[in-house]
Amino acid sequence: MTPSERRGPRQAEAERNDRALLQAAREVLAAEGAHASVAAIAARAGVGIGSLYRRYRTKKELFQRLSQLSVEHWAEAAERGLADPDPWSGLADFVVTCVEFGQGSLGPVAGTIEVTEAMREASERSDRLFGALVDRARGAGVLRPDVTAVDLTLLIEQFGTSPVLDQLRKQGRDDLLPEARQARRRIVALVLEGLRSPGTDPLPGGPPSARLFTERWARD
Repeated sequence: MTPSERRGPRQAEAERNDRALLQAAREVLAAEGAHASVAAIAARAGVGIGSLYRRYRTKKELFQRLSQLSVEHWAEAAERGLADPDPWSGLADFVVTCVEFGQGSLGPVAGTIEVTEAMREASERSDRLFGALVDRARGAGVLRPDVTAVDLTLLIEQFGTSPVLDQLRKQGRDDLLPEARQARRRIVALVLEGLRSPGTDPLPGGPPSARLFTERWARD
């Protein structure tokens, strides 16, 4: 018997609905941006709008929860990467895990919601773990010395959303989704090969600053 089943059928159903809502919100955000409607999210999750509002009072609250969970997932993936004795394998698995989770889908809500204390604390922890993961790979000589943590974060954001996957979901072509996911894995693998040390040509321009993330989340 699973923990959800021991808590009772109603609570187990509520937990399933919540997981479905959060996954649907990530997918709808990736396709429609911050203006995604709660109706579209509920429909994608296969639940009624009433169920959504019983769990989250506002769309902003839903996005805050989604953001916090996303940062916590980032930290957990970094921890697993650091637990891998192979610095390159740990970093590469981190990138693949975060891309497939859809980490980049939250970019559109930056600056549109208040950053809660829980979100801030989770972000600080994830930054420390991710920084340690990148430093370890660079120190081991397996990551190009000119690649920064911000470079990798931007890469994950770019690949965390997929126009092909979004289009297939809209078309209801579930039969093609596995092939599209595999195609993205191949592209990410190609990109990862370009990150390996020593690299052939220097990267253009100077390294991007963390302002690309911190200032996007600041509200006027």
